Order: sequence, then structure tokens, then C-alpha cells
Amino acid sequence: MTFLGLYLIWQDSNDDYDTFDSAVVVAESEGKAGMIHPLGGKNDKDDIESMDTWAPPDKVYVKPLGLAAEGLKAGEVICSSFNAG
Repeated sequence: MTFLGLYLIWQDSNDDYDTFDSAVVVAESEGKAGMIHPLGGKNDKDDIESMDTWAPPDKVYVKPLGLAAEGLKAGEVICSSFNAG
């Protein structure tokens, strides 16, 4: 059985309007949590639209929060913070 964790992810390198500053995500590890985009899906540094609203994986901070509840799946975004302009 694989245990999934809840992780707080945040970035402070892209703080313009219409960007995310943080999210809580479900992942198998801290490394994998940092690869999740707050919209859901993979944080791909080659995806320009992804980088317009977030930050490259090497600029994402990750903090473990605890174990995810049964039924949640890796890659899910529980909540996110978006700075609308």
C-alpha cells in the first residue's frame, strides 16, 4: 500500500497579477509535490502558459503537512491561492 501525503507548495519568484502563490496538493513525495501545478497536472517548465501563472519546479518550495485521506489520488489539488488582477 502506498501512503500519500498532503503538501503545501508555494513560490515567491512569480508574484505578478494572475499568478498562483501556493497550493495544497496530494503526492507520493516532496519531490513529486513540487512537480504539481496549482491548476492540477504536471508543472512543466517547457509549458509557457504554466510558467506565466506559476514557477519552474526548481523555484517551488514544499512543506509536508501530513497524510492524505483515503480516496485522494496523487496529483490532486486540494486548494490553491490565485492572485487575480
